[in-house]
Amino acid sequence: MTNKPKVFVTRIIPEEGLSLVREACDMELWEHELPPPREVLLEKIKDKVGVLSLLTDKIDAELMDANPQIRVVSNFAVGFDNIDIKAATARGLPIGNTPGVLTDTTADIAFTLLMATARRISESIDYVRAAKWKTWGPMLLMGQDIHKATLGIIGFGRIGQGMAKRASGFDMKVLYHDVYRRQDLEQSMGVTYADIDTILAEADFVSIHTDLNPSTRYMFNAAAFAKMKRTAILINSARGPIVDHMALYEALKSGQILGAGLDVTDPEPIPVDHPLVSLPNCLIVPHIASASVATRGKMASMAANNLIAGVRGERLPTPVNPNVYDGEIRK
Repeated sequence: MTNKPKVFVTRIIPEEGLSLVREACDMELWEHELPPPREVLLEKIKDKVGVLSLLTDKIDAELMDANPQIRVVSNFAVGFDNIDIKAATARGLPIGNTPGVLTDTTADIAFTLLMATARRISESIDYVRAAKWKTWGPMLLMGQDIHKATLGIIGFGRIGQGMAKRASGFDMKVLYHDVYRRQDLEQSMGVTYADIDTILAEADFVSIHTDLNPSTRYMFNAAAFAKMKRTAILINSARGPIVDHMALYEALKSGQILGAGLDVTDPEPIPVDHPLVSLPNCLIVPHIASASVATRGKMASMAANNLIAGVRGERLPTPVNPNVYDGEIRK
């Protein structure tokens, strides 16, 4: 028998986090590759006081009310689209996330997608593997220059700023748009604020770094693509539903825009028979923006520390809804 608080961890995470949870809690771990089905998740949390969840786990009012003894939900992610924060706050339930640690790693992958799409790296790999490479050719797989091109950044938070820093090394002109203009950073970072229509019209690359909310859902639709250059490339490492994927397919297929590099899709994972997957000018990777050994280890530790603090009735190190501490926290 153990007096440790019972918790449910919905997937295997790096050992940096699991070891902390294992030591402090009576941990039940879902060890399968796919997330626990809804009915399993509802059953598993019935005798638990804490849950360490992933973006693939829907944490809503039904789940919260399935066990009023839950003291904390710790999300292994910066985002929390999977959690009904309003419902949690109303119930005095603190929610944790893992901000800050993946800024540079995510900016790295966004710029990687930009470079790989611009220089047609995926197409070139396929070309070699298909034994099509017979000789050097002056017209073979020509891509777009990155240096001195114009980059438009939609969303100028930490990751958007990280993207701008990387662009500076390529002497790119950087335009940005955000709901909050950052005049304090414009001169020091060499960036220029612009409205979205200006960015769509002028940018050679448009990189999305905003969050998903009602105003950004399907922000990139047929009307947006019609305003972009025919040589423009779209990069999305934020959230899949910010882009209308069928509109993107039509824009890429018709030559309305030149290419796209996606780390996130809608739905996710994207079905292998989705039209976008068949396009050579659409590079898709499986949501790996934070997938470096160091970053995922830090995320695991942060998620574990949020979980442990929550089950002990202590303030979470990184709460999503800090206003919950103004009211009654579940104990």
